[in-house]
Amino acid sequence: MAQILDGKWVRDEILKEWKPRAAALSAQRRQPGLAVILVGNDPASEIYVRNKERASLEMGIYSEKYTPPADISTKDLLALVESLNARVEIDGILIQTPLPAHIDTRQVLVAVRPDKDVDGFHPVNVGNLVANVPGPRPCTPAGIVQLLKKYEIPIAGQHAVVVGRSNIVGKPMALLLLHENATVTICHSRTANLVTECRRADILVAAMGRPAMLTADYIGEGATVVDVGMNRIENRAEAERIFGKMPEKMSAFEKKGSVLVGDVDPSAMMERASAYTPVPGGVGPLTIAMLMMNTVESAERRLA
Repeated sequence: MAQILDGKWVRDEILKEWKPRAAALSAQRRQPGLAVILVGNDPASEIYVRNKERASLEMGIYSEKYTPPADISTKDLLALVESLNARVEIDGILIQTPLPAHIDTRQVLVAVRPDKDVDGFHPVNVGNLVANVPGPRPCTPAGIVQLLKKYEIPIAGQHAVVVGRSNIVGKPMALLLLHENATVTICHSRTANLVTECRRADILVAAMGRPAMLTADYIGEGATVVDVGMNRIENRAEAERIFGKMPEKMSAFEKKGSVLVGDVDPSAMMERASAYTPVPGGVGPLTIAMLMMNTVESAERRLA
């Protein structure tokens, strides 16, 4: 029977390990400080930010939240970022994406000082990742590496296939696995023979944002499957197609009118994988844990 890789357990282990380091900073100098900018009223982003605030409180990290209106200009948002760059008690700045369409997202993200970029998105930190130089790593891919290590799943010498090439997950995921001595293949929408490429994977990471796209045909027998997707299904026919063998999920759909699914068919993961991350409860909790870790590390570097 396939092993479920519990992201909540890994999150708790990471927070347990890093909380004493945050406490040591507070005792010796000051609390680590995190500023979060949430533009507009995106419900999913609001939930995510609340979870970050809760984790900061639990970790002993000083947290500030800024909620400018959705119609804020790029110029005014840049001014807010610059004001946070200048404050010595703020060690990390996180800009919750997606931003409204009229805002130049790249310009805003690059405006964050590299030493306060706890998301690891600044070009300086991307370069550090490529060169394997210490620095903040993108939270979701870094959390996945921690997950694999906590469950003692071998990475070195394994063939890892990453489906998706985003700057947030796909590309940094491939680099982090490469630094752990995996042999890495990156697949995307133009990949020929995607089924064949995926079936070769010892570790399959799905990060395309397409609900249940990877079926049993894509999963090699005994592979470890990491499902990064988080898609909300509100169509009954699609819910029945995906969760026809999972009555508890259909019951949840009947109750709420929607249900979450990843990028991999859940039944296929259970049947063919040796280990897999559930949706929800797999990759999601890791992102916040790594954000806390990046914030504490940033404070340690700045206060050294």
